[in-house]
Amino acid sequence: MSEPERQPPLWRNGDYVGWWTGNTLSALGTSVSAIAFPLLVLASTGSVSKAGVIGSANLLGVVVTALWGGVLADRVSRRAILVAGPLAQAAVLAAVTVLARADRPSLPLLVAASLLSGLLSGVVMGAGTPALARIVPKEQLATANGQAMSRDMLAQLLGAPVGGVLFGLARWVPFGADALSFVFAALGALNIRRPLGPDRDAAAPRTSVLADVSAGLRFVRVQPFVRFVVVMASVLNMVAQAFLLLLIALVAHRGGGPTAIGLVSATTVAGGFAGSLVAPAVARRFRARVLLCGAVWIFTLGLAVTALVPQVWEIALVVCLTQVATVPVNVVLTTYLMRLVPDGMLGRVAAVNRFGAYALEWCGPLLAGLFVALFGAPGGMLALLVVMVPLAVALMVAPALAILGTPVGEVAELAVPEPAKSAPGVVAAVPHPAQG
Repeated sequence: MSEPERQPPLWRNGDYVGWWTGNTLSALGTSVSAIAFPLLVLASTGSVSKAGVIGSANLLGVVVTALWGGVLADRVSRRAILVAGPLAQAAVLAAVTVLARADRPSLPLLVAASLLSGLLSGVVMGAGTPALARIVPKEQLATANGQAMSRDMLAQLLGAPVGGVLFGLARWVPFGADALSFVFAALGALNIRRPLGPDRDAAAPRTSVLADVSAGLRFVRVQPFVRFVVVMASVLNMVAQAFLLLLIALVAHRGGGPTAIGLVSATTVAGGFAGSLVAPAVARRFRARVLLCGAVWIFTLGLAVTALVPQVWEIALVVCLTQVATVPVNVVLTTYLMRLVPDGMLGRVAAVNRFGAYALEWCGPLLAGLFVALFGAPGGMLALLVVMVPLAVALMVAPALAILGTPVGEVAELAVPEPAKSAPGVVAAVPHPAQG
């Protein structure tokens, strides 16, 4: 019997169950408020552009603190971050709840609250990945990552309708529910019994925050696999944002109204949820590089088919199947990173990866708008192939991905690079661990 099969189920891990439950409620609450924020602004001002400012402010906040949050997770108690951060977010959403009870809530205050919530999210997310690596045995990281993705997909799927219903009851209710969900996230982290780290060496010299940020960036820069994953995540997130906007334009082009657009969007999330459920089994069955290359090619082909099929239901079917095939890749790559990166660097490296993923995301909607203006909705979807085909080819030949040929359970931690003493600013090369 293999080692992973000897591990007790994750649902018998009390620390994991508490962590998962708190984060599930928090993810659902965030999805609920994500739809309630624009609904509140639209109801108060009638302006779509002003409603969009809310989401942009939140995303900007995450980008600003993503790197700093990773550094903090490798410097101070991760448990403290995972308790204090959600409690601060709960306070912000409680303030929004009060604002929402006003007949015409102040838009600048709502934008400020959304920005502050994003800033706090960037800090809290920095501690999430290294904390999970402490809570779950290494042999079960793929399963835990798959369940975390299932949780997020389900929250997205349920968030919009639940948020709409709660908003219909009273404008302040969705925000009050989100505030309460953050309290549950804090309680889940507070009740984790095992130490979450970091294990700081008392004899090690104290470093500045800037130096720790530089160390995280240096680690990513000198490790070919980690660097490639960060760049790939940036490109794919940009394409994904463009795809979502183009999908709405394409459904409308094919004659679908708001209801059809909502159903297609829900089908996309449902496909992602199904893909996250099968991700651990798929990861065990296929070699990681085969899975990665196959998923990117399937997504690329899906773009072309989505642009060409004439019926809205066919579009929904294609995007659903595409999501089922591509979502497991996120689980696989996250698991490899968590096995390869040392605990003392994991917060910073995960933050660099997250920062890279968000760095180009804002370009996606702009790219979609440009493509639609130039080529129309179907042509705009096909134009994304200009980005995806070279990326898919690169995945097949990139030497940086050679480590994916090693089963995830056999990979060794990467060495932490040190600046060369003889030439400040020059980084000593760090080899990959032996394959096999």
